[in-house]
Amino acid sequence: MEKVVLNATKRTIVGKQVSQLRRAGQLPGVIYGHNFEPINITMESHYAGQIIPRLTSSSIVNIDIDGKLIPALVREKQKNYIKNVYTHIDFQAISLTELIRADVSLHFHGTAPAIKEFSAAIVNNMDSVEVEALPNDLPERIEVDLGVLVKIGDAIHVRDLIIPAGVTLLTDLDVMVAVATATHEETAETAGLPGAVEPEISVERGKKEEEDKK
Repeated sequence: MEKVVLNATKRTIVGKQVSQLRRAGQLPGVIYGHNFEPINITMESHYAGQIIPRLTSSSIVNIDIDGKLIPALVREKQKNYIKNVYTHIDFQAISLTELIRADVSLHFHGTAPAIKEFSAAIVNNMDSVEVEALPNDLPERIEVDLGVLVKIGDAIHVRDLIIPAGVTLLTDLDVMVAVATATHEETAETAGLPGAVEPEISVERGKKEEEDKK
């Protein structure tokens, strides 16, 4: 992603009076960080509303305050979903020479052969992983190819993800990212086969037996 610069000015208005800024087309925010004195800021709402949706949790945005660029990550986005506008943005100031931890989004792509061959359903168990890296080495997203899910039970774990050089995974490597599972239809078709398991029916029967004993 190209270098992103967001113009901002320092603000002294805080509390309930911040609503006045919003009505004037301004978006309030704050910048904070390690060894960084917090700064209350305001941004032009329309322009910020175009830039911020493009930023992932690991995208660096350079906040321009009086000509000084402060590299930062978006940490929290508050939004009025009825009006579809942001109401407040939290930024974390970062040092480009220090390692930082961040959540990186997962981007699922490709088609799992298990869907066509076995009518499988693909279950995604997570949408991001935690990593550590220098800010400029942080990937905006990590690609996950579902094409490796060939049959029912095939799974992708965190350890299977392709991570760029200079990036360390902090999420447990054994955590499952995605898995090909049998659909309800597939389960019904195989219910009468030898070795088939009927967990839901067994549970219901168990409840019925308990009720009969009472």
